[in-house]
Amino acid sequence: MSVIEIKKLEKIYNENSEIQVHAVNDVNLSFEIGEFAAIVGPSGCGKTTLLNLIGGLDSSTSGSITIDGVDISTLSETKLTDFRMDNIGFVFQAYNLIPVLTAKENVEFIMHLQGASKKARDKRASELLEAVGIGDRADVRPGKLSGGQQQRVAVARALASKPKFILADEPTANLDSKATETLLNIMEKLNKEENITFIFATHDQRVMNKAHRLITLEDGKVISDEKVK
Repeated sequence: MSVIEIKKLEKIYNENSEIQVHAVNDVNLSFEIGEFAAIVGPSGCGKTTLLNLIGGLDSSTSGSITIDGVDISTLSETKLTDFRMDNIGFVFQAYNLIPVLTAKENVEFIMHLQGASKKARDKRASELLEAVGIGDRADVRPGKLSGGQQQRVAVARALASKPKFILADEPTANLDSKATETLLNIMEKLNKEENITFIFATHDQRVMNKAHRLITLEDGKVISDEKVK
């Protein structure tokens, strides 16, 4: 059963200008629970824009995105924020960790926003850091962690709210081969064991090799969509 339905999605920048940019152009896609999919294509093809639209971080010009039966374009900003917090985890290229907080505190942060108790936050954050292989770095701040370790903290943070979906935008762009392999193995394990849906935006061949489905964009349009595993 499809849990994400994208219909006739358009995102036009400079809409009222003579030089319009069709970043996303008439995209129709659906995703089922437990997918491990990658949106691929060259820089500027629209993959990050599409991922941001799915995550409600940007608004579409037209079309619809329905997640678990909810058309997110109809939600107020407050309700959209709550929906994102409860359903979607994000992993960004730049990690986006809070530098004054420890690894564990970074993971706990979204649970604090959700109103979880200190005991519940502490337990889940510890479990997640162990799951991504850096339980021994829980009390270390981001500045003292390697790039690969910071991205693992970011994955743990994305999982903290128990989301159904993880959207990952070029998560391996700043990582070496060993750190990339470790991170992708962790994500694939979580996908298999917890049935979490992962959708990547990437031009990294290493991510493409791990993906079970490749959706190729060109000039904002889907030009191919294939199951590869």
